[in-house]
Amino acid sequence: MSLLKIGRSPPTSQIRWGNPVSCLSVTLRRGRLWFLGAALAAAVALAGCSQAAAPATAAADSEHTLTLAQAQAAYRSYVAASTAAAKQGNATQGLAIVADAQWSIVHAQYAALSSTGTPVPQYSYGTPTFYVPALSGYPQWFLVDVPASAGGGPAVSTLMVFVRSGATEPWTLDGSAALDQPLPALARDSAGYAVNVSTSDQALLLQPNIVGPTQASVVDQGPAAPATAVMENGPQTTTLYTQQAALGNTATKQGLSYQWLLEGAAFAQWVLRTADGGALVLYSMYLNTTTEHPGNVSGSVIPVPAGFTPLLASASEVGYHQVTANWTYEFAAIDPPQTAHGAKVDVIGGTGAPTYGHAN
Repeated sequence: MSLLKIGRSPPTSQIRWGNPVSCLSVTLRRGRLWFLGAALAAAVALAGCSQAAAPATAAADSEHTLTLAQAQAAYRSYVAASTAAAKQGNATQGLAIVADAQWSIVHAQYAALSSTGTPVPQYSYGTPTFYVPALSGYPQWFLVDVPASAGGGPAVSTLMVFVRSGATEPWTLDGSAALDQPLPALARDSAGYAVNVSTSDQALLLQPNIVGPTQASVVDQGPAAPATAVMENGPQTTTLYTQQAALGNTATKQGLSYQWLLEGAAFAQWVLRTADGGALVLYSMYLNTTTEHPGNVSGSVIPVPAGFTPLLASASEVGYHQVTANWTYEFAAIDPPQTAHGAKVDVIGGTGAPTYGHAN
């Protein structure tokens, strides 16, 4: 097995999102995303669940085991270590401070450095804003909103999620998403802590653990998808569909078949309450793409897309039959409260990078 496959979703027939709930279950099946009814019906079902959850607040017995000062120290340590690792091309150091979806992306960057000499991106950061949930025990985690720029490019407001799974475990960056629009105000309790939200919270338009599948329905099917009734158009939904459809049209003109699927990744979700009673939902997805000769027969060589050549298990791989080029994405979405009339879930940012390639 190629090392590049480590961290990817298992090739099983289905993946469950979040914890089961009494009135709705969503399943991802490889090759097609199935909802229990359409996305709009899912939202209606949520509204009709008995005993809707009250808006989350800071737990009364929270020990506030993670302080703002500790979060700031962990962030500074990460910035210093990641910058040094990128400058030195030190994959061991660079991968030791990331996990989950972020590990997949950074691993691919170091693989590109090793195989083609492509430098690992070096980032510059502005003034960070910290959101530390009022939680006790582990995992500990916090969110940073910070302007970040790569290689001297323009600064973009970026959300970064840091996690520590146990008292003896290191802090790691588990996910990051560049924003397409400003982050709305997040709620804080009387002590200044951010408010954690359950992934199965039913007071929202969509439970946080089905935001990803709902987005995927739009990306896979486009503006005609029923899920557009509860999902805003934008760069990470209908525009992403348009981009993939254009690649499909180009492939068709070349006598090739092109398929894509935005699919769930088995990584943790992170959810915080917004000031208006909604939620900020942070989650990861895979965009799986395949270009092949119809019927997967042998034919002329199918080019490997730019950025994926360094990810091939062997330089001898040639796409006579098909080329698989998969991305890992990290998204940030605003999930409105059910009481917000006419509101939709809005994916406000996302960052994606090539993380797996194969040609045969």
